[in-house]
Amino acid sequence: MRRTALLLALLGGCGSEDKSVPLPKACETPITGTNITFRLVAETPSAALLVTSPPNDVRRFVVEQNGRILVLEDTGLSSTPFLDISSDSQFAAGGEQGLLGLAFHPQFATNRTFFIFYTTGDANVVARYQVSATDPAKADPATKTVLITIPDFATNHNGGMMEFGADGYLYIGTGDGGGGGDPMKTAQDPNALLGKMLRIDVDKQENGKEYGIPSGNPFASGGGAPEVWALGLRNPWRWSFDRTTGDMWIADVGQGEIEELTMIPAGTSGTLDFGWSKYEGTSCFDPPCDAAGKTMPQYEATHADGWCSVIGGQVYRGSCYPDMVGTYYFTDYCRAQLMTAKRNGDKLDVAQLTTHYLDSTGTHDGPPGGPSSLHADSRGELFLTTTTTPGSNRGGVWHVEAGP
Repeated sequence: MRRTALLLALLGGCGSEDKSVPLPKACETPITGTNITFRLVAETPSAALLVTSPPNDVRRFVVEQNGRILVLEDTGLSSTPFLDISSDSQFAAGGEQGLLGLAFHPQFATNRTFFIFYTTGDANVVARYQVSATDPAKADPATKTVLITIPDFATNHNGGMMEFGADGYLYIGTGDGGGGGDPMKTAQDPNALLGKMLRIDVDKQENGKEYGIPSGNPFASGGGAPEVWALGLRNPWRWSFDRTTGDMWIADVGQGEIEELTMIPAGTSGTLDFGWSKYEGTSCFDPPCDAAGKTMPQYEATHADGWCSVIGGQVYRGSCYPDMVGTYYFTDYCRAQLMTAKRNGDKLDVAQLTTHYLDSTGTHDGPPGGPSSLHADSRGELFLTTTTTPGSNRGGVWHVEAGP
């Protein structure tokens, strides 16, 4: 995220009253309507950055910036971490650094394998782990294998979101390395792994590496880093795939004026270049500019309107709220308002929603502040994470619910 994001992320638990409301069990009867309420279902000691699930697994895994992964089940939040890397001497957290991403292997149920993205003092790291062979509620730290280490010259713009595509490959979003204005010009450099969307085959080990290169990557045969799938990104802090269509939705955090959202239709081929740092959104940032070959955002929001760090979300594909199905939901760290987008050919129809949030003290107007992700569990139900909760410096986990 940009410099304003996550400033409160590492303030420890304050011992304040837990304001969470019990998580509803899997819906037995679908609920119609599109009026959105965020229900606080868990508070975490440090900033909550992401909720995600293994395929076909009812558990939700909550990523804390301080290096812990907790398990959220229908009965509540685990007291013992699934994984805790906070004591690793190389691990760095604070500001925009920390444990930033988590992705489960498509065959997690049988191979027990998952991947994390975290920062050190001078690098971004993707590592592989396995779950304990004797305790499915815990990862086995001894199984850690580092796949990729990306040297980084600054503490901000780290990216960190990872997801598996329908092709079975792991996609990894990386920031341009930090500073302001892409000082090292990494985003447009095809040989740099910063400012990119990477794609790797985690089921192969090739050329002395713990992963293989998909043959369809644009530089698989030369001309750039073979891991690169797309270039020209500033800080794709949160992005996701539509689990039904395969479309990719990327929210890229802007420099000083423009936040952008780009939808890439499934099956898109060729070398994708999202423009940074020649362009911020559709505006020329570093002239001379040439739009030829650039993939421009379908939606832009400005800092003049209160935006500062767009938080990409996900297309709802759950079963609890049928009127939400097919709608993409996203937000912004500063503005915090819930937004929707629907694909209209190659364009996006975008709208802002009026929302409420619910905790143990009652229902309140507006959204909770400080959003850090809006992501789905294995059932397709959406969860918002926040760096703090109202009246507390604990992180928040919110279930997104709809009604009449």
